[in-house]
Amino acid sequence: MTLLSELFFLWVLSLKGTVAHPLMESNYLREQKNLEPLRRFQFPCELEKLSHSPSSSVHTLRPSDIKVIAAIGILQTTPDSRIDHEDLLQSPERTLLQASMGTLSALVSRFNPSVLHQPLPLKTSGAASGTKAISILDQAKEMVKCMKENQMIDFQKDWKLITVFFSAENLCSSCASTHQENCSLDSMERLTRVLDFLYQKVPKAFVNLVDSTEFRIFYLSHSDQNKIRAPCNCVDEDTKLDDIILRWSYQSDLEKLLNSGRYDVRDDFTIVLQPFLQEINLPHRMGWQVNGTSIPKTPEEITEEECSALGVGLWNNMVEPVGQKEHYHYAEMLQAQCPSQEYPYLFTYKNSNYSSSPRTSQPEALSQERSYGTSTPCFDRNPSNTVPVSVHNLRPADIKVIGALGDSLTAGNGAGSKPNNVLDVLTQYRGLSWSIGGDENITTITTLANILREFNPSLQGYSIGKGNQDSSNAFLNQAVAGARSENVPSQARRLVDLMKNDTRINFQEDWKLITLFIGGNDLCRFCDDPVHFSPDNFTNNIRIALDILHTEVPRAFVNLVTVLHIVTLRDVYQEKNVSCPRLIMRQQCPCVLNYDDNSTETQMLESFNRRYQEETHRLVESGRYDTKEDFTVVVQPFLQRVTVPKTEEGLPDSSYFAPDCFHFHQKTHSQAARALWNNMLEPLGNKTDAHFLEMAITLKCPSQTESFLRTYRNSNYTYPNQTTPDVTTPLPSSATPTPAQEPDQNHGSQLLCEDRAPSSSSPTSVHALKPADVQVIAALGDSLTAGNGIGAEPNNIMAMNTEYRGLAWSIGGDASLKNVTTLPNILREFNLNLTGYSTGIGGASEPNAFLNQAVPGAVAEKLPDQVRALVKLMKSDPRIDFNTDWKIITVLIGANDLCNYCKDPNYYSAVNFTSHIQEALDILHAEVPRALVNLVEVMDLLPLRHMFLDNQVQCPTHLTEDLCSCVLPVTEGSQELVMVMEATRAYQNSTRKLVESGRYDTQENFTVVLQPFFRNTKIPLLQDGRADISFLAPDCFHLSQKSQSQLSRTLWNTMLLPVGEKTDFFDPKANITLSCPTLHKPFLGTYRNRNYTYPPLEPTNKPIQNWGSDLSCPAQTPSESVPTSVHKLRPTDIKIVAALGDSLTTAVGAKATSVNDLQTAWRGLSWSIGGDGTLETHTTLPNILKKFNSELFGFSTGTEKETAGFNSAVGGAKANNMSTQARELVELMRGNSKINFKEDWKLITLFIGGNDLCHYCLDRETYSVENYVKHLQDTLDILYRELPRAFVNLVEIMEIAGLRQIERETSGCVIPGTIVCPCFLTPQESSPELQETKIINKDFQIKSMLMANTGRYAQREDFTVVVQPFFRNTIIPLDNNGKPDLSFFSMDCFHFTERGHAEMAIALWNNMLEPVGQKQSYNNFTHDRFKLKCPTPENPFLFTSRNSGLQNTTPAVGAGDPSVPYWAVILAAIAGVLVGSVLIGVLMSRRLKKHQHERDKATEVNLTAL
Repeated sequence: MTLLSELFFLWVLSLKGTVAHPLMESNYLREQKNLEPLRRFQFPCELEKLSHSPSSSVHTLRPSDIKVIAAIGILQTTPDSRIDHEDLLQSPERTLLQASMGTLSALVSRFNPSVLHQPLPLKTSGAASGTKAISILDQAKEMVKCMKENQMIDFQKDWKLITVFFSAENLCSSCASTHQENCSLDSMERLTRVLDFLYQKVPKAFVNLVDSTEFRIFYLSHSDQNKIRAPCNCVDEDTKLDDIILRWSYQSDLEKLLNSGRYDVRDDFTIVLQPFLQEINLPHRMGWQVNGTSIPKTPEEITEEECSALGVGLWNNMVEPVGQKEHYHYAEMLQAQCPSQEYPYLFTYKNSNYSSSPRTSQPEALSQERSYGTSTPCFDRNPSNTVPVSVHNLRPADIKVIGALGDSLTAGNGAGSKPNNVLDVLTQYRGLSWSIGGDENITTITTLANILREFNPSLQGYSIGKGNQDSSNAFLNQAVAGARSENVPSQARRLVDLMKNDTRINFQEDWKLITLFIGGNDLCRFCDDPVHFSPDNFTNNIRIALDILHTEVPRAFVNLVTVLHIVTLRDVYQEKNVSCPRLIMRQQCPCVLNYDDNSTETQMLESFNRRYQEETHRLVESGRYDTKEDFTVVVQPFLQRVTVPKTEEGLPDSSYFAPDCFHFHQKTHSQAARALWNNMLEPLGNKTDAHFLEMAITLKCPSQTESFLRTYRNSNYTYPNQTTPDVTTPLPSSATPTPAQEPDQNHGSQLLCEDRAPSSSSPTSVHALKPADVQVIAALGDSLTAGNGIGAEPNNIMAMNTEYRGLAWSIGGDASLKNVTTLPNILREFNLNLTGYSTGIGGASEPNAFLNQAVPGAVAEKLPDQVRALVKLMKSDPRIDFNTDWKIITVLIGANDLCNYCKDPNYYSAVNFTSHIQEALDILHAEVPRALVNLVEVMDLLPLRHMFLDNQVQCPTHLTEDLCSCVLPVTEGSQELVMVMEATRAYQNSTRKLVESGRYDTQENFTVVLQPFFRNTKIPLLQDGRADISFLAPDCFHLSQKSQSQLSRTLWNTMLLPVGEKTDFFDPKANITLSCPTLHKPFLGTYRNRNYTYPPLEPTNKPIQNWGSDLSCPAQTPSESVPTSVHKLRPTDIKIVAALGDSLTTAVGAKATSVNDLQTAWRGLSWSIGGDGTLETHTTLPNILKKFNSELFGFSTGTEKETAGFNSAVGGAKANNMSTQARELVELMRGNSKINFKEDWKLITLFIGGNDLCHYCLDRETYSVENYVKHLQDTLDILYRELPRAFVNLVEIMEIAGLRQIERETSGCVIPGTIVCPCFLTPQESSPELQETKIINKDFQIKSMLMANTGRYAQREDFTVVVQPFFRNTIIPLDNNGKPDLSFFSMDCFHFTERGHAEMAIALWNNMLEPVGQKQSYNNFTHDRFKLKCPTPENPFLFTSRNSGLQNTTPAVGAGDPSVPYWAVILAAIAGVLVGSVLIGVLMSRRLKKHQHERDKATEVNLTAL
């Protein structure tokens, strides 16, 4: 029995009184410090004057009447606990609750400044030396003793506020040997003794009773204090059904005790249960949210303000009527409530007019005498004439044994419980269980077993009565309450052992029916760990269990019941007219019930629920369990779309549930049994998957023509996913298999080389190295080299976690070349003593991995770490003579870099990629003697997209984001895809240049040889043109053993080819024969032994001559006639360009070389309006447009105002200046004789806001978001009213916060940033001022976008405003050292150079050619002359909302609503904001953690990363 221990605190000291003792003084000072956070809480109460005549009744007690505040509490320990008393006193748990009492004292002192509080001694006066803790009753006695002895307290007359913290939690409840119900009763008895003592001994007292059970559980589960955790190792176990029910029962009994009036006989005493901690959502339980991920917070990290908030919660409970008291929610900032004039007193049961009726869990009592039997209408109940040998000829009467696996729904928890008896839900009524119960018979109790006993009275295995899975009457009902899918394999193992060992069962001959139903508990907890409870892990657990049955159990028919549609449980929970113990429901199934209907968590639940069901079907439909004639698994889907039963009034009918409103009542067990039986008799493809449980379900009967339990074969049903031919129906010899893959089990090769001898003496030069001279082999890389999924069976996605290193192409050594083709197995044909190769399965640290140091998910940055590990292994292994043995090391890396390239082009740039490769090779070059390094070019991943785009190929498309997010899921022709394509070539070219630099040919015994066969990869196809997925692992991304074998052959042959003649093509389907060294070419090919001369390298720092671009669009012709609609406007139709804005549009400082140049406006180079030179020398929007219309007019040239053209921008302008610029522009155009004002199409670019943001903090009103948007709207209104035929680009303001990085990390800025942009560059990092300005920045973007997309400017056919968002998420370009690249910025580090203007022009042009809602929302400032997009024949027009498919085809002038409303445009735009923000968030977080860049290890089928 546990001991109750630890005195929390007793407060008896006036905040303004005289300090009478040094201890009091220190406590007083400490308390003043602790109460500091309280000042931040709102406390709007009008303080009443002190009452001269305190209340005589506790039911009219005001806060100002309270004279003494005290508290007692508990920390429970186990018998013989080694927890020191001092450890308990210093625990964060005590600190939190003590702080809450401090807050309460401070609140009360606002009404009565003379309220007293004083800490009690740490031990009772009579405690013996060495006593570990003080019981709560002892605490109460000591408290009373101190009060009586305190001369400042009139014990008989002063009102006392006493708070009692208690806990129903037994720290080792799940380990305790005694029955937990008895423990609960003991706890209640102990608490009752304490309350009785207070009632008898303390006059004038208001007692708060606070249940801190939840608080204690989560404190202990997150505590780092090993001394507190050590005594019991059960603290970390998941909450079980027993704990939940018992805790609720304890609380229910306590409420009954208080409602009984036991403590309300006296008018000066009461006890009130304050529930604020009952369902507490503490910081260390909830955690902080970072990028959508919950970060646990330890008790030690909780702030004083958070501690103090607990006291506010207690105070609020005291001034809330009983029955209306709220729980404390950490996520909300609490405001202290005030006593009202109508109810100025603390609430008690009596003054709340509260009457508690007994808890009921059902709207009406159920008669336990009611029969749930069924009549069986079947006449033919005979078995087969002879015992069938095929499961497809199995009659109900042939079944002799029944078994079941699952959770509490199969265990029968609460099935026979009486109404309102929630505690009885702990009872497992296994005899009533739907799938296996055998109590009484079918006339009174309907279960599957009782139905089958009508066909075979000798049925064995069913459960009877009550008890857990270990009781004898459970028999073959091995379901375990609380079980999840991960527990089912162990249940299957136990079931098999029981059947084998029971003398009543003939294990080999008896036909067995086994029902498996699981998944509810997985879904109830999925939000705690979505990876652990993923659909793939769920299915894998089911597969393991079924595999055990399939392998070990003869003559078995397995019902696999799909998980029910658990979301419908919310209907019961949310219906307030149905009385249910909702606390229990939430604790049993938090992930289903704790979230709003439209929350992300609920949507994710729906997705998981659906995928659990789908993957269950897919597993069985693979044909995996139809390879034996006497075994099958049949999915029974009757619960798949089940709904909550309803009453005649349309309310959820809780009579179908046990008293906890969660488990099934016998009523539902009966219906489930009927539905399962009928499912078993329904053919596959025609099974009922939705039942109304409140409707009568009539039992079906086998017929003469359909007398068997239905299987896929006797239903003449073909699985949609089956790839395994029926073993009982062999294909004729002339038939050709037509699954999605061609079978090929032989992965061996034949080597026909005659000369396999080594050199006559060990060579000293790597250029004279023969295959037989190689004594050590090693490999580095990612999951392609680690061997992920090589040996996985088709469709077994979970096997992608397995690293089949023994089969890996460049380093595996399983079996021999006859069976397994790998580079080591080829080399072992030349040298049987080869060492270093990997065997079997396992990670890089496993002994059998040996020198295969590849790591799944590795990027190039991690390659040097692999090299260091490899060198250390080779030096230390006694099998290797490090200085003498010749070594071949194969390196393949880069796929993961490409898969993430679009998220951070700078981080994954070719420069960075090559620098990592160089660092790794430099280590090998410096430290490893006698080595030939194969550097395999990065694989071209783009062909793999074909697998996921072909609907006829069954690939896991839901994994594309995880597998390779920048390649597989992106849209064809998108910028992301172009970026990856260019990056692939850049990776390949840069590694080639690195090797051809000769850097690694300075030693005679070392070289690096580039093996380029991955440069061009071909997808293997079947004869009908479909992709042949037999070459791929189950994820359709990694390579199967078939492809790995081909890789090995290709690598070997390429190693023998001369440098300069090596193959740059990989065709997995090619007939590849292993080559042999020849008499004239006996060596592995290097640059020297083939007389190859590397081509001369271009200077690495060759200066770029200009920042022009090359545009290679097909010839563009203007529209046949001048378009009248802006939505059919081609680039060739534009005649006039113009621009409005500030100094970024006037191009201030674009070519500045000194401080004096900083004021010069190089308008001719301006990104949106400059027209100097041509596109080949200066990239600007007009120079691009001049490629389409050489007569373009309006662009600016030079630096003078006279040649500004229609560039109306003014340096230093703000949003309030834009309407003036707009009017001037309109007048300029009207007065220009060279243009046709009414007929010519105009393109106007508006970009403003930087100066507003930079000065926001100086005048928040003038530069507010509202004013910014209003000024923009005024400007656009002028253009809309005055300009015919106009397309307006509204460029979103950039994210200016990035300028802080330049200011912080560079020293080349000639003007202090605080002068250029004070509101962004002056505040300290993480300061409230900076955070406010960042928010305003984002609001500028979002609200201007919303304004432009309201439809305000869409009522004219010849006018539109399009938001161009390329600056929405601004990325500061970095140089090779990771520092801001100042080549983009002028000397003030604020304005752009010509290079920066060129990149802005490219981004703007590309945005104009991207559909609204799909525009790139970040800048990609990397030099490439070929980045400009082209109009396509399918999309020749500049994109507007309407021609992007987001508006009606004509303006709705005076008409009804458009077919696609404007909110769709706004929604698409907002979606762009969110997607861009997520993308940029990932990008920037990766930058900030650049030196901690390491992927999480795959814990589920997230093997994604190569």
